[in-house]
Amino acid sequence: MSTEPIHVIGGGLAGSEAAWQIAEAGIPVILHEMRPVRGTEAHKTDGLAELVCSNSFRSDDATANAVGVIHAEMRLAGSLIMAMADQHQVPAGGALAVDREGFSQAVTQALAEHPLVTLERGEVEGLPPEDWGTSIVATGPLTAPSLAEAIRAATGADALAFFDAIAPIVHFDSVDLDKAWFQSRYDKVGPGGTGKDYINCPLDKETYERFVAALIEGDRAEFKSWEGTPYFDGCLPIEVMAERGAETLRHGPMKPMGLTNAHQPDIKPYAVVQLRQDNALGTLYNMVGFQTKLKYGAQAEIFRIIPGLENAEFARLGGLHRNTYLNSPVLLDGSLRLKARPNVRFAGQITGCEGYVESAAVGLMAGRFTAAERRGETILPPPQTTAMGALIAHITGGHLAHQEDGGKRSFQPMNVNFGLFAPLEPGAIVKPEGQKRFRGKEKAIAKKNALSRRALSDFAAWLAGSSLREAAE
Repeated sequence: MSTEPIHVIGGGLAGSEAAWQIAEAGIPVILHEMRPVRGTEAHKTDGLAELVCSNSFRSDDATANAVGVIHAEMRLAGSLIMAMADQHQVPAGGALAVDREGFSQAVTQALAEHPLVTLERGEVEGLPPEDWGTSIVATGPLTAPSLAEAIRAATGADALAFFDAIAPIVHFDSVDLDKAWFQSRYDKVGPGGTGKDYINCPLDKETYERFVAALIEGDRAEFKSWEGTPYFDGCLPIEVMAERGAETLRHGPMKPMGLTNAHQPDIKPYAVVQLRQDNALGTLYNMVGFQTKLKYGAQAEIFRIIPGLENAEFARLGGLHRNTYLNSPVLLDGSLRLKARPNVRFAGQITGCEGYVESAAVGLMAGRFTAAERRGETILPPPQTTAMGALIAHITGGHLAHQEDGGKRSFQPMNVNFGLFAPLEPGAIVKPEGQKRFRGKEKAIAKKNALSRRALSDFAAWLAGSSLREAAE
């Protein structure tokens, strides 16, 4: 086996995870990160795996949620990102949320101290040089223009773009808890949680309607001519959601279901704004689902309409930045290699996955594919019955161009979800013991349980067929 290092470009979650997997397989790796030599519009530090949009890895339920399943698969595969997330979690109901600063510092330290990892600071302009040999590009949604242009030149295809929005963060001590209260939706208790992990701010019908009108009329930052507006539906600005209909927000991020106003238990809120803990100290709270393109002055004025936030002090106001991703089903093969340059793989959000967890998972797979290739082994992607296999399948070929669009519909980012998993075999959904038929939502829950069980079983079997870790040891 060659002792030449594998180069990984980009020190976000995907690049950090890819580098870790390669090094853990006994292969030297050089991890290139351009910060602080060159910054981005969203990053604030030079730490690896910096979380810039949210502190949440979303659901940690591995029995009935696809995100929780991918968490579990990553843990089985020795994920650095999941190990550090578990070490630095903060209460968030049924979600896995982390102290962002502590998490990034821990990932940075782990990679810096690994004997087979070399961290190099500075921008890599363009695609990796041919004399680097095998490389992984994991530059994320904020890929530098020079690299984006090099990708276009090599593939003959334009990169696509969507907008990823940053929600405001509020100082906890500026929230009026005589109006707001602590509660997780349906009192759900998650990892490190108590069932009271969110601050809830209630709105009556009149206040809600005034708030929605203010959002629609609010002063917005102008888009630059090169940006366009190809929004990803999973991350729409709050004001864009408001424009889609008066009831959109109260059936979306402001839904009141599963919540009871502790101050007025007999009066059901018409809508609710939730704030989620953003750091381990509990001094900062993130406004859930409130990504926005409103100008800063408008944000402060409009968000203080919300009961409990009349005197809110903002540690950070919302923003919106351009994200770049590939038309992966066309440009990448089944193991994430660039068809035009097979010695280059891509990983993370630039491949068209959406979300921190998914980005890290694709980085994990890219690292394993690359390490296996270096060892002269062949590793097929995990089966589509698994969360990681389903996500890779979507990125590399699961997208369909619809006939009504003339077969030209563009590839769009996707979060992991059970809809990407291979269908269950007949008889896999089991009724509760002693029952002849399902009641209410029991069948839907049983289906998710069956999908989750099968995924973890199949992923464990897939891992057992890999000799990378054993060979390294």
